[in-house]
Amino acid sequence: MNERQRTFLDDLLQTASPSGFEHAGQRVWVEYVEQFADDVRMDAYGNAVAVYQGGASNVEIAFAGHADEIGFMIRDITDDGFLKLTSVGGSDKTVSRGQHVTVHADTPVHGVIGQTAIHLRDSDEAAVADISEQHVDIGVDSREMAEELVEIGDPITFTNETASLQGTRLSARGMDNRIGVWAAAEGLRRAAERNADATIYAVSTVQEEIGLQGAQMVGFGLTPDMFIVIDVTHATDSPGIPGEKHNSVELGEGPVIARGSANHPQLVDTVRRIAAGEGIDVQLQAASSSTGTDADAFYTSRSGVPSLSIGLPNRYMHTPVEVIDTDDLDVLADLLGIVGAEADGFELRP
Repeated sequence: MNERQRTFLDDLLQTASPSGFEHAGQRVWVEYVEQFADDVRMDAYGNAVAVYQGGASNVEIAFAGHADEIGFMIRDITDDGFLKLTSVGGSDKTVSRGQHVTVHADTPVHGVIGQTAIHLRDSDEAAVADISEQHVDIGVDSREMAEELVEIGDPITFTNETASLQGTRLSARGMDNRIGVWAAAEGLRRAAERNADATIYAVSTVQEEIGLQGAQMVGFGLTPDMFIVIDVTHATDSPGIPGEKHNSVELGEGPVIARGSANHPQLVDTVRRIAAGEGIDVQLQAASSSTGTDADAFYTSRSGVPSLSIGLPNRYMHTPVEVIDTDDLDVLADLLGIVGAEADGFELRP
C-alpha cells in the first residue's frame, strides 16, 4: 500500500458515515475513483458506482463494499439539555458509555456518553443500560440551549482517531466497512492497470447496517454478470472468544472466502484457483445460511446473480477500536485486480 492509497484509507476512516447519512464519506470515495474511472455516478440515496470500460469482452463484474457505519441518533432532548439516544445499526451498548462522540449537526458538536462514576454505582449493579437509556452530555443546561446546537434526528458517531499499532496492524472506528469500499476502488484501479477486457464496476453502497437497503437498490439497476462483495469478517484470534463462536480466521493470514448460501460454488472455486496460482494465501469461512453482507441482496437480484463474499479479518467488530492488518487489505485489492483482469474467461453455469 503506497502513500496515496494509505491516505485514501485514512480519509475514509476519519470521515463519519452513519447509515442514512453517508454523503460525506461517499464524496471522499467519489473524489478518489474519479481519478481513474471512466465514469462515476450516484443515485438518489447516495449509492456510488464507478466504471472501467473494458475491451472486447462483454463480461461485466462488480466489486462492492458498503459505505455506512453503525452509530446513534438523537431520539429526544431532556429539559436539562441531555440527548437521549437510539441506535443506528448494531451499536454495542457495552462499549458506548464513557466515550467521546460527535453529533453531526449543521455544525459538528462534541459530547460524551455519560457513565456514572464507579464510586457512585451500587456494588451489585451488573446490568448494562440499553442504548435507549443512555445519554449524551454536550455541556449545556437546558433543552433550549441544546436546541440551538442540535435537533432530533441528528446522527452521532464515536470520536476517535486512526491508530497504527505495531507492524502492519491498524485500529479505527468503522473498519466495517471502510475497508470494503477502499478495496472495491483499488480493485477497479488495479484491474484497469492490467488492461482488463471485462467491464469493471466498483460500488459503494449505503445503508447496509440497517438491512442491505443500498444493495437492493443497486442490484435492481446494475446488471453485471457477477458481484464480489467485500466486507469485514470476525477474526477470532484474540482472547475472550467463546468456544462455539471460534473459527480459524486470523489477522495476517489473508482474505477470507466464504462458502455456502449466497456464494456461487463456481465463483468460489475460480477465485480460489486464481489466488493459488498467484501465491496469495486465503482463508475459508462457512456461510451456511447467509453471509450477513450485501451479497445476500445482490445474489437474489433479478433472476439470480452469481455472487461471492470475501471478508477481511477484523478484531473487535462494532466497537471504536476495530483492528485489521493492512497487509491483508493490500493483498485483497491485488486479488480483486487479478480477478477483474481474468473475469472474461469465467464459466459460471450451475
